[in-house]
Amino acid sequence: MTKDLKNRTKIFAHNCIKLISKLPNDYLANHIKKQLIRSSTSVAANYRATCVAQSKKAFISKISIVIEEIDESLFWIEFIQEENLLSPDMCKSLLKEADELTRIFISSRKTANLNIKH
Repeated sequence: MTKDLKNRTKIFAHNCIKLISKLPNDYLANHIKKQLIRSSTSVAANYRATCVAQSKKAFISKISIVIEEIDESLFWIEFIQEENLLSPDMCKSLLKEADELTRIFISSRKTANLNIKH
């Protein structure tokens, strides 16, 4: 599962970069490009950090960062749609993946929190 999620988060980052390459070259789009590149690549990089966490508390801290970054990525993809910068169809699969990853990471954090209390 860990290897699958490492790969899945990296693919998510690559797909976000592919999406933003289709955005126009204007002030708003350029701002969104930078933000989405930063947040989506942070998901992948920080998930890798959770895999080498030294303790359950460190894991929880790092997975919380991953959750924040995937949520921010979701925000920027939604924002792209809301500003009509790309068609909803172009964003659909990334929105779905961001939602699925969010659910997985939140579930992982809940499990880790339960395990730390026992």
